[in-house]
This record gives sequence, structure tokens and C-alpha cells, in this order.
Amino acid sequence: MRLLFPQVNTADEISEVAQLAAVIWRDYYVSIISSEQIEYMINKFQSISAITDQIHHQGYEYYSIHHDGANVGYMSVRQDEGKLFLSKIYISKEHRGRGYASHAFEFLEQLCKERKLSRIWLTVNRHNESSIAVYKKKGFRTIQVQIADIGNGYVMDDFIMEKEIQ
Repeated sequence: MRLLFPQVNTADEISEVAQLAAVIWRDYYVSIISSEQIEYMINKFQSISAITDQIHHQGYEYYSIHHDGANVGYMSVRQDEGKLFLSKIYISKEHRGRGYASHAFEFLEQLCKERKLSRIWLTVNRHNESSIAVYKKKGFRTIQVQIADIGNGYVMDDFIMEKEIQ
């Protein structure tokens, strides 16, 4: 399997991620949160301007997930107090179940080792059972429950999960 994880930097790359995010989020989250909240969150967190701000002003790094030249997903991370915060990892519907996420986690673990970071942590919606199962399979454990107000009357009702890097 030939997977690449190029870092997203240019306006065109950011636009490509934002377009992919909108498709993935509308498809994936419809069974977990309302369509109105999905649209709000896409605009707030995954629009071109939001991603640009995250990269240039908030310390986030975005990586595309490419398979045979096609952009099949993306992830976003931020180094934080000796740990790596995995903000986002998404694979397009037609590419799920092919082991791409496993390779992405290997990439992230290698990034942690190179940077001498001790853990990867993430937040996941408490009702997102399929993702929680994947994270548990990858060695993550739930360490906390978090409810975060994201504005407009919406909250993110999440587990915080963490994996120690050896």
C-alpha cells in the first residue's frame, strides 16, 4: 500500500482539505449530531478561513492522506506540552476499512518519537461508537469526559482519550 502524508500549507491545499472535510462531515456525522450543528461546525472549524487560521496562528499542522495520488482523507495535530493533540482524522467514506487509519496512526507515532513526545491525545464524541472502537483497538484509553460549549447553543460531548508512545 502506498500512502503519503504531505503537510498542508498552500491555499490550494487548504481549499482541498476544506472541501473534503465538508463532504466527510456531512456524510459521517448525520447519525450523531443534527444537520444544523454539522453546518455550524464545518463553518467554525473546517472552512478555508478556519483551517488557514489554525495553521498560521494556532499551531496546528494539517496533513493530507494520499493513496495512489488521490486525496482520501486528512488529519490535524498540534504539539502541546510534550504531547501530540490529534484534533482531526478523517477518511472518505469510499476509502474506509482499507487500513489507511492504521497507517496514519503509525505516521503520527513516528512523528511523536521524532519530536520526543510522550503521548497522543484526542477528543471523540461520546456517541461515535465506531471511532471509539478504532481508537481502543489502537491502544487509546478514555481518561476523561468533557463537555465543551462551542457557541450557537451547541456543545461537544466528548471522551478525552490518550495513548502512551513507547
